[in-house]
Amino acid sequence: MNQAKTSRTSRVYLSQLMQPEHANHHGNVHGGWIMKLVDEAGALACMRHAQTRVVTVAVDSLVFREPIKIGDLVTFTAEVTYTGRTSMEAEVQVTAENPITGERTHTNTAYLVYVGLDDNNHPTTIPQLNLETDEDKARYEQAKLRQQRRISK
Repeated sequence: MNQAKTSRTSRVYLSQLMQPEHANHHGNVHGGWIMKLVDEAGALACMRHAQTRVVTVAVDSLVFREPIKIGDLVTFTAEVTYTGRTSMEAEVQVTAENPITGERTHTNTAYLVYVGLDDNNHPTTIPQLNLETDEDKARYEQAKLRQQRRISK
């Protein structure tokens, strides 16, 4: 059995400057581009946790609360918030920053589920989460409820 790990050890940060090629017809960043980077950040956090390849199996929701502008530095902060036997949930926080003014805006939070894969592309057992703090425990319980809703559908 794999040794339990903290969510902190899975945390990854991706940052990218949004360029004109990322724009939609409104002149803001195309939502699909952000979705791609959210998935990459979540997958990396889960790979770091499980130390194996992963595949995306679910995206709960991705609500864009604020537009992301061309020229913003967008940071994706991802970490594992729940583990099952072979699956993991990653929470991804997205923040847009104007690099000139330093103004930061939380644009969205996403929850995605990944499954760890063995060398034969079959689901594999992953390390469980070691819940260190009350915040870790609360986030885990919230994630557990989300997972129960996913499974019941």
